[in-house]
Amino acid sequence: MRLVMTEPVERMDRPYARRWWALLVLCLSLLIIVMANTALTVAAPAMTEDLGLSSADLQWVIDGYTVPYAALMLLLGAIGDKYSRRGALLLGLVLFGGGAVFGSFADSSTTVIAARAVMGAGAAMIMPATLSLLAATFPRAERAKAITVWAATSGVAIAAGPLVAGALLENHSWSSTFLINVPVAAVAIVGALVLVPPSKAARQGRIDYVGGLLSVVWIGALIYMIIEGPHFGWGVKAVTAAVISGVGLVAFVVWELRHPRPLVDVRRFADRGFSGANLAVALFFLAVFGAFYYLTQHLQFVLGYSALDTGLRLLPLAGAVFVGSALTGCLTPRLGMKWTVTAGMVGGTVAMALLAQVDSSSSYGDFVAPLIALGLAIGLAASPCADAIMGKFPESELGVGGAVNDTSTELGGSLGIAILGSLLATSYSDHLSDATAGSKLSAATLSSAQDSVGAGYTVAQGIGEKAQQVAAQAAKATDPQQAAQLKAQAEQLAAGAKQMSEAVGSSFSDAVAHTSLIGAVILGVGTVLVALLLPGKGKDAEPAEQPEESERELVGSS
Repeated sequence: MRLVMTEPVERMDRPYARRWWALLVLCLSLLIIVMANTALTVAAPAMTEDLGLSSADLQWVIDGYTVPYAALMLLLGAIGDKYSRRGALLLGLVLFGGGAVFGSFADSSTTVIAARAVMGAGAAMIMPATLSLLAATFPRAERAKAITVWAATSGVAIAAGPLVAGALLENHSWSSTFLINVPVAAVAIVGALVLVPPSKAARQGRIDYVGGLLSVVWIGALIYMIIEGPHFGWGVKAVTAAVISGVGLVAFVVWELRHPRPLVDVRRFADRGFSGANLAVALFFLAVFGAFYYLTQHLQFVLGYSALDTGLRLLPLAGAVFVGSALTGCLTPRLGMKWTVTAGMVGGTVAMALLAQVDSSSSYGDFVAPLIALGLAIGLAASPCADAIMGKFPESELGVGGAVNDTSTELGGSLGIAILGSLLATSYSDHLSDATAGSKLSAATLSSAQDSVGAGYTVAQGIGEKAQQVAAQAAKATDPQQAAQLKAQAEQLAAGAKQMSEAVGSSFSDAVAHTSLIGAVILGVGTVLVALLLPGKGKDAEPAEQPEESERELVGSS
């Protein structure tokens, strides 16, 4: 047996014997790039304190990963199809691991944002490569089952990120959440060389680099606008990005319609099933990433759990993803993808509606049911959509097909964090203003507390520390009258700190409820649209035409 797998999967006359081991490697690669985002939500407070990050810095530390990740996937997926899908995976893992090492030594916001951007570029190679290699390695009869495992891994990674980060932060600095990626990436590289067969498209023509560049421009500008506008205001930067994105999209569509070998055949979006699956992915992950964004904050700040405890309390979501994925394997063949996906989106809507019941008295027990419902929804909806999208692409465009699915996911997730995150911030600010009306807080102090729930508790803590200082002065005072005055002032400040803390907690809880209700409405309307678009069982469009066997034999290795 050769140590390195060199026989291209396209030249095999029977299904690859170690394909399930290869899937394990692909899922491991997927795991770390999804966890890289969710782990940072838990590591953010420690990073902010150590590097002195502003709220704008922190936002771009998180989103510096997303912009290159989403913008580059279509072009890099096509390049992987032409030259080597496994090569794209390996290069992406090297780039991702290198960015992680770079990030672990970062000592400024600029450095850590640059490191995250490098990791995002690596993830843009890895993500479509995992799905295209899966589709190329597994026969069509087993592809849906393999995609179910792949999608379940993505769902589990959403919950696993905070757990791993929380465990590391118990005894290590935030840099450990970067470094943990390095050994995992190294294992994935070795596994890919030994277990994943090379693959590339047969008789792939010249790559449509103009279309690829236009896709980078319009998607990158759109993601930038989604991040910049809601969080930092609709100033010149956000408006300029919106214009560039709109012009770039129109140019991309016109170019692709006229090009003989387009990067993406945009005519596919006229197919209701294809459009419905992409819409389902985008809307669903809008809700999932948006809810996850504020759930982790609520568990850490309002309920007071540590990073590790927060990760542990997200485990019901991970377990429910496995259950939902198992149900998908049983239900989709019997009912068709339309009803399975619709059921998943209904479950997501129910989860958001349950979160709309959150108030200041809510405990962790009130979050268990929404977490389970959200996990079941991910398991039910994600893999049938991915399978449907991949099924519309011929074998020569599997990398592009994977990139389309992943771009819909990233656009939805970015919109979720931007839209629901912005609504959350506005609602929290308004509720806190009402809750502190009539207090003696200065305008500057209130404005600082309105910046975020973390900032609000910092203000409350500052008032409490001032109360302790005044109490210490009272204890040292020799004049009884002065001591009594200082003691009364300390008691007043202590009561104010308690009231401020309660106001912050109740305001954020009310904001979570309000935002979740809007999220439930968005996902509910989207569920109806998707149900109308997706074809019923037996009406699915025929899979994309595959190249002839003579073409499939003329391929090379990575």
